[in-house]
Amino acid sequence: MRIVVHGGAGSPPEAPDRRQQVLDEAAAAGAAEVDPISAVVAAVNILESSPRFNAGVGGAIQSDGIVRTDAGLMTDTLDAGAAAAMPGVCHAIDVARVVMEETPHVLVSGVHAVDLAAAFGIETAVDLRSDRTREKWAELEHVPEATDVRGQLDWSKEKFGGHDTVGAVAVADGRVAAATSTGGRWLALAGRVGDVPQIGSGFYASPAGGASATGAGEDIAKVTLTRRAVGLLEAGETAQNAAELALEGLEERTGSEAGVIVLGADGSAGSAYNTDAMQVSEAGE
Repeated sequence: MRIVVHGGAGSPPEAPDRRQQVLDEAAAAGAAEVDPISAVVAAVNILESSPRFNAGVGGAIQSDGIVRTDAGLMTDTLDAGAAAAMPGVCHAIDVARVVMEETPHVLVSGVHAVDLAAAFGIETAVDLRSDRTREKWAELEHVPEATDVRGQLDWSKEKFGGHDTVGAVAVADGRVAAATSTGGRWLALAGRVGDVPQIGSGFYASPAGGASATGAGEDIAKVTLTRRAVGLLEAGETAQNAAELALEGLEERTGSEAGVIVLGADGSAGSAYNTDAMQVSEAGE
C-alpha cells in the first residue's frame, strides 16, 4: 500500500512538529490497511479526530455558531460517495463511505446525512468545537442571531475566510482511492458547502491515480482542481508535474490559494501549494 496524506494548506500552523506527528500516524495507519478505500478512510479518521486540523473536531464554525462537516471519497472504478453540511458528525469520511457503498447516490446532505450516519452506527451529536475554536468564537463581537439570515450574510461576507482541510490518496495493486474531509471555512454562511464533497473538486480518482485538494473551496470547485490534476496524469504527466500544473491553472484563473496532493497508480507522489505552508506525509511502498 502506498499512501500520501495532507493536513491542509494555509498559514504556518501552531506546533507544526506535533501536527506532522499526527500526519505521520495517519499515513502509517493507512499504509497498514488491506485496500485503498480502507487506507484513505483510516488515515482521514485520525486527522478528523485531532483538533489540530480543520476537519471533524476543531472544524471551522459557521455564521450561526455551528460546525458542519463535509467529506468525499472516490475510487478508480468511479465508485464515489460524499456527505455535506452535517452538524455533530466528526467522522464525515465514514458517512461518505456509507453513501458510496450502501446507497444509490453520490451525495447526501444536512440532517438527512446525519440520520444516515446514525443508522449505520456512526457517532452523531458530537461537540466539534475545540478549545481553540471556542476561544476564537468567544472573541467575536456583534454576532447576528441565528434566525437573522440577512444579518448573518452581511456579517459572513465581512468575516468569511481561512481555508484548511485534510485528505489522502492511496494506491495498491493498481487500485486507487482518494478522500477529503473538512470543517469548512471560518464564519461561512450557515449551510455553506465548498469543494470538498464535490467530485472532481475536492477529490478525484481514475485508473491513472488520484488527487485531494485543500484551499479556497469556491474557486477550487469552479476549476475542478482535482479532476484537472488527474487529467494531467492521464495525459502522461508525472504526479509532481500534475500537481504543479493544476495549481498553476487555478492561480492563473482565480488568483486563489490552494494545495493539492497527487498519487499516480504507479505509486509516484506529488504535491504543490501556493500558501505559506502545507504539511504532507507519505508511507508504504
